[in-house]
Amino acid sequence: MINIEENINLKAHTTFGVDSRASKFVRFSSLDELKEIFALKPEPFMILGGGSNMLLTQDYDGWVIQNQIKGIEVFKEDDDYIYLKVGAGENWHEFVQYCINHNYGGVENLSLIPGNVGTSPMQNIGAYGVEIKDIFDHLEAYLINEQTTKTFHNSECNFGYRESIFKRELKNKAVITHVCYRLTKKNHVLKMSYGAIQDELQKQGVEIPSIKDISQAVIAIRQSKLPDPKEIGNAGSFFKNPVISAGEFELLQSKYPEMPNYPAGTEKVKLAAGWLIEQSGWKGKTFGNFGVHKKQALVLVNYGGAQGKDIYDLSAQIIEDVRAKFGVELEREVNII
Repeated sequence: MINIEENINLKAHTTFGVDSRASKFVRFSSLDELKEIFALKPEPFMILGGGSNMLLTQDYDGWVIQNQIKGIEVFKEDDDYIYLKVGAGENWHEFVQYCINHNYGGVENLSLIPGNVGTSPMQNIGAYGVEIKDIFDHLEAYLINEQTTKTFHNSECNFGYRESIFKRELKNKAVITHVCYRLTKKNHVLKMSYGAIQDELQKQGVEIPSIKDISQAVIAIRQSKLPDPKEIGNAGSFFKNPVISAGEFELLQSKYPEMPNYPAGTEKVKLAAGWLIEQSGWKGKTFGNFGVHKKQALVLVNYGGAQGKDIYDLSAQIIEDVRAKFGVELEREVNII
């Protein structure tokens, strides 16, 4: 039975914690409830998960529909792999810890990423050398116009860097209800070469790491440089790391030889957005109740009481300055509403 609420403040439903009101707010915890909501023809509408990857810049004159489908079950398994079917409304980090506790490998590098399971394939979330596409098997989504469910396998999701078909062609056309991941049961392939994982393991005195050790190392690294959304409003990384051509990078490197860079496919190079922002003088800058985080320039923060438009305008100034200094165009990773 669905319960439609009116004129609801969304502040507590997003990690940025800015004031923004929705005309209507409704939750669903099953496919039947989702169908019931769309039978009412909500227009316009916005699907809300954990609220961790959005910035609300104004009130929303429409329906905010929150996905609360729960559950973790074994879809299938063989000698080497287990396939877990997970409700889109499950908290992502809690799911990662569930896997660690059951010795299922593959998600440990993705520890402490905010948000819910349903967002993981939509954003193709990634961290420390791992992306969702690496462990993704399939998902189930409700197609709104067709009023039916469809299974999407890996190749059908058009995964890219923080991209998928659900952010582009199927935006506001499909609602993810369940995601199935393929995880290792043994012989886990540990990825430790990216970032500071090896340094953190050494600091913790770990010589032969387990997936739990990797997870704890990632958690320690993230906690050391990223603010807790429960204490300081933020959405994690606000910008994507830009990808440029090898030729463009060669010109930049001649001027900035210390510029961090990573290979990104054929004749492409990925730059560190945080470094570009810091070099442009923005790291740690505050403007009353909002600003750029002092430990990580990639994170914009709401210290309490900021408006979404303030934070959006700040991001626009950062984009302009990085473009002027480096000739590189930053793209927002966070969804702007």
